Amino acid sequence: MSRDAAPAVGGISALVSDTWVMTRRNIRRHVRVPAQLIYSTALPVMWVLLFLYVFGGSIQVPEVDYVLFLLPGILVLATAFGMANTALGVAEDLADNVLDRFRSQPVSRPALLLGRALFDTARNGSALLVAIGVGFLVGFRFHGGPLAAVGAFALIVGFGFGFSWLGVLLGLWVRDPEAAQTAGLLFAIPAMFASSTFVPVSSMPGWLQAVANNSPVTHAVDAARALTLGEPAGRPVTAALLWTAGILVLAVPLAVARYQRIGH
Repeated sequence: MSRDAAPAVGGISALVSDTWVMTRRNIRRHVRVPAQLIYSTALPVMWVLLFLYVFGGSIQVPEVDYVLFLLPGILVLATAFGMANTALGVAEDLADNVLDRFRSQPVSRPALLLGRALFDTARNGSALLVAIGVGFLVGFRFHGGPLAAVGAFALIVGFGFGFSWLGVLLGLWVRDPEAAQTAGLLFAIPAMFASSTFVPVSSMPGWLQAVANNSPVTHAVDAARALTLGEPAGRPVTAALLWTAGILVLAVPLAVARYQRIGH
């Protein structure tokens, strides 16, 4: 941190108000770039249509229509891929010295990063709603009822919030915008395909099943899928929540500590 940097403001009220300021700043900034909003919204819709109509005929899922199996996985996929956008945004702010300018003001340090993570989570949530709407047009339904549907949506958004913090940490660590986005994709792509996102884990080779069964993405997808299908969801939901909490416990303090060290 620069020598003339102002001390961080402490207290919960300061954290809340500063986080809201930073979140609004990110919203205003991205509203001016509609292409980014269109891209983040269109991507999960494209995945739904691509996998349903191009690959769906060759993928067999026992006792359930593929669209019912697919959409919960696509929703989790969209939030996890959002970490690449988060990493890109944080790295761009570092490259443009935006975070340094805010750091010279009496702003709560975690609020600078929390505002970014909350904005990206909200953006992911809006994209999920669009994808769900498209899913309804192609045959998807929530068979678990309204409360289970709300629970599935909240679980996926919360899981995406955890992945956004991984993106924050990655952006602070890599710092170059293009490299940060690429690193986010390199992390997210294997995590998605080595999971139950598109196919049942039982259809994978034995060695890959061991990886997929212990993947946080698989737990999140299985939890969302159980809720939407109206199946027993206690165990997968618990596992998904524990993974989300674990990611946050690991990523948040590491990201704040990394940000504090930048510029020393």
